Amino acid sequence: MIEIPKKEPLNIVPFIDIMLVLLAMVLSISTFIAKGEIKINLPASQTSEQVSPDSNPRMVQVDGKGVIYWDGKEVDLQQLEEAVKNIPREESVVLRIDKESRFEHFITVIDLFKKHQHENFRIATEHKKP
Repeated sequence: MIEIPKKEPLNIVPFIDIMLVLLAMVLSISTFIAKGEIKINLPASQTSEQVSPDSNPRMVQVDGKGVIYWDGKEVDLQQLEEAVKNIPREESVVLRIDKESRFEHFITVIDLFKKHQHENFRIATEHKKP
């Protein structure tokens, strides 16, 4: 008579352990990524337009405290002026200015761009539903 070997059940405990370790790694890494983002509360506008995802424009950001960022790095007005001076006029720039920021900060940034005849900029806003 032929003896049929018994089938051992699949042990999935090691697989679950590996998945839990990977989940813990992803969650810890994702919190580091979120901390690097500059928090800007944009004003709302009914006529706002979506920036095309294929374009990668330069970005000037001003947070609620008036801190200025150029392409994600904190700069002062002199550094921003130097950066604006050195970019081509046809290159697009997006201005993201916090709605809690003083209007003076907005005017200062706009004046700086106009001083160097760089008028290829867009002002970012949140889309407000009518």
